[in-house]
Amino acid sequence: MIETPRGNRVHIAIFGRTNAGKSNLINCLTNQKISLVSEVKGTTTDPVYKAMELLPIGPVVFIDTAGIDDTSVIGALRIEKTIEILNKMDMAIFVISAETILEDKALSYEQGWIKKIKNKRKPFITVLNKIDIVNEKEKFENEIIEAEKKLGLKFIQISSENGLNIDVLRNEIIEKSPKFIEGEILIGDKIKRGDKILLVVPQDIQAPKGRLILPQVQVLRDILDFGGIPVMTTLHQLDEALKIFDGKPDLVITDSQVFKIVDEKLNKNIPLTSFSIIMARAKGDLKTLYAGAKKINELKSGDKVLIAEACTHHQLKGDIAREKIPMLLKKKVPGIIIENSSGKDFPKDLTNYSLVIHCGSCMLNRAETMSRIEKCLDITNFGLIIAELNGILDRVVDIFDLKR
Repeated sequence: MIETPRGNRVHIAIFGRTNAGKSNLINCLTNQKISLVSEVKGTTTDPVYKAMELLPIGPVVFIDTAGIDDTSVIGALRIEKTIEILNKMDMAIFVISAETILEDKALSYEQGWIKKIKNKRKPFITVLNKIDIVNEKEKFENEIIEAEKKLGLKFIQISSENGLNIDVLRNEIIEKSPKFIEGEILIGDKIKRGDKILLVVPQDIQAPKGRLILPQVQVLRDILDFGGIPVMTTLHQLDEALKIFDGKPDLVITDSQVFKIVDEKLNKNIPLTSFSIIMARAKGDLKTLYAGAKKINELKSGDKVLIAEACTHHQLKGDIAREKIPMLLKKKVPGIIIENSSGKDFPKDLTNYSLVIHCGSCMLNRAETMSRIEKCLDITNFGLIIAELNGILDRVVDIFDLKR
């Protein structure tokens, strides 16, 4: 569980005003001092991520955010970072301090942010924290009732300082958490127990020394979990590997960059797909990404295309995003304009791009991947666009029954 990638965890974001007790709440839920707690407002600046196991959900990551009422000099930048978390979360916990209920009956910040969270249509819980410090209990109960009416929801009353009702909150998190773990099924539902599956994994200059890349590891494990029999080979040993299956594996999964070579060596009756397309299905909307790949046939000279990667890495010779895909695109559409982005630098304004071509998103969770898809008019991913540019797109998605 400790080694589960962040992109495969349920993301639970904590929102609220400065000093509402967000950091202390995460420390309390995790039983660890992972977030800095201070009486000084604005202690939390950039979002703080903490991966842990929360049974029976499994691997989760809590995200501690800056205060929504931050009025410091760089407060606007901090709040902008907090807004970005809305696109990454699978679930939200909104924390209101008991002091706020008494001091700000308008709850102006809370109303605006709860509306933002509701618009994301994700499960969320509202917590009333610090109830241990409030006097005049009877009067306070009336204030709580009024606040709940104003916000249109019900509070879970807790104290993160002394652990009051933390078990109640934890059980509510378990109850409302999305009933999935990212990447739970990648290809397993498309294979039968005993199916013989050939995985083609090129070991070129871009392959990491001494290890496989994350999508390859995840797909391999998924096949094993569902009773498939995987055999891995490099491109150079593909002919020898096919002899093991008498030329008839039940499925071939390849790195998208060698789609053309692998396809030419296979009987057309053998199902073929790629790691990138499997990730597109698991993390995003495969039908939308498939339609985006088909848009390449409508592009013309002068159109702008964005090639986006979720992670940053040192560019090597033959880089897929900076060299290989651009070369194929320019051959298909002479005069096309290509731009690149990487890491968190995904543009806010995408109106100038006729098409966005995204990586497999193995380092993102599904919530953030879907938020990127929703921002684009037309979007596809590396594996799908390479397949279309090689004339085999329909062949490599056939296993996923997109026409249903």
